[in-house]
Amino acid sequence: MDAIRRIAVALKYDPKLNSAPKVVAKGRGYIANAIEKNAREHQITFFIEPGLAKALYTLEIDQEIPKELYIATARVLAYVYEQESKIRPKNKLGRK
Repeated sequence: MDAIRRIAVALKYDPKLNSAPKVVAKGRGYIANAIEKNAREHQITFFIEPGLAKALYTLEIDQEIPKELYIATARVLAYVYEQESKIRPKNKLGRK
């Protein structure tokens, strides 16, 4: 996909603070590329799902995702958590 049409959306989910994941960054074109580059530089797992990205892109920054997107987003988060558990198998307390 060329840089002009490409979009990226970054989510954050902390179940202690939020009832659902929320959008923390979004962008098109070069900003989308910068979001992906930043994720790579900070070893943040990302997932490419154009349909979900388009739906999430309509949301505002700091907006929680709507219930209609819970299942699709849960699939992405499950993948991300699985990948991160392979990379970072222990939490800050040294336990799995």
